[in-house]
Amino acid sequence: MKSTDPVFGQEQARKASVRLHYLDWLRVIAIVGVWAYHSARPFMRQEWLINSTQTSLTLTAVCLVFLGSMGMPLFFMMAGVGCLFALRRRTGRQFAIERTKRLFIPFVVGCILLSPVQFYLEWVHKGWYQGSFLPFLPVIAEDRLHMLTTTFSPRIFESLGSHLWFLGYLFTFSLLALPLFLWLKREPGRRAIAWLGKLGERRGGLLVFILPVAAVRLGLQPFFPGYTDWADYAYMLVYFVCGYLLFADERLVGAIRRDGRLALGVGLISTVTMLVSLAAGGQQWVNDPRTLGFYLGWGLVAVNGWCWTLFALWLGMRFLDFRHRWLDRGQELIVPFYILHQPPIVVLAFFAVQWPLPLPVQLAVIVLGSLGVTLGLCECVARRVKPARALFGMKPSWRPKGT
Repeated sequence: MKSTDPVFGQEQARKASVRLHYLDWLRVIAIVGVWAYHSARPFMRQEWLINSTQTSLTLTAVCLVFLGSMGMPLFFMMAGVGCLFALRRRTGRQFAIERTKRLFIPFVVGCILLSPVQFYLEWVHKGWYQGSFLPFLPVIAEDRLHMLTTTFSPRIFESLGSHLWFLGYLFTFSLLALPLFLWLKREPGRRAIAWLGKLGERRGGLLVFILPVAAVRLGLQPFFPGYTDWADYAYMLVYFVCGYLLFADERLVGAIRRDGRLALGVGLISTVTMLVSLAAGGQQWVNDPRTLGFYLGWGLVAVNGWCWTLFALWLGMRFLDFRHRWLDRGQELIVPFYILHQPPIVVLAFFAVQWPLPLPVQLAVIVLGSLGVTLGLCECVARRVKPARALFGMKPSWRPKGT
């Protein structure tokens, strides 16, 4: 059936008008999870912008195993789903322009206005720089310009924007995958999706998608082990494309609804195995590609991330498919909240970790303070200042004048 068929056109219009509220809820919950994860980073046993001398193994394990393995995959999968719906009512050109406005412009703005402050505090905290902020700007600009001109790696997004690497990834994913997504809208692409849809007819069929996820991770991790390097980039790109594919066929969507408990079971087994491995020194194994433990560990990460992502979607489908005024507000502020949340965390952590206070008190200061500052900036600046809406990737306000 060709896309010019009136029946097909009506079906496309119907699908495009359907709002999956559970995806909106999951986006809001996920962005809160990212804020919580970054608030805990100073106390985790991993290098970050700001690190406290007080660390927690429990906090590290919980954040890495639960938030770390599932958080970003879920984000990118939902972003892929968003592309599916966006392309049902936009041409490829319109889609590219919209992604530039909503992703690339906020990335550039954040790199210019927010990243230098975070890098300055990091350098001072680690003893790499001594001096005031303004003289630091040409130093960091020269350092990043050198990196930009000498390095071909997606790590440049983190080097320029710190936490904003997510927007850089998402923008480039949108452009790279656009030809594939446009092909999938045509007859040969629809046949390919229909063939994939057969996986949804078999219980546990969605677990087959673990194969490409694991293949990418295991194939690239030995050569690009750095955070946000090519292994992470390709890994997240697979989730992005899978998001589009899973929601392009009703049988695959139905399989998520049917197999949520199965995904939970496999996810729990992989989680327990990862925690036991960490307790036995597994964090060292995954850093050495010459060992069998390296491949077992990263294979577990792939299984864990996929299963918990599917289970999160199942939970959303089951309990969160409704609309609420707070959901509308939260959905509107997702991008500015993400852009603005980390600088307050870094600023507060820079001072809090120097205080002779127990870890829970330092953590509480960072959590409560950063949440208040971020929400205040979102509400008073990003939401209410008209030029700021465009800079932070928000749509123009729909409210009529005088309301």
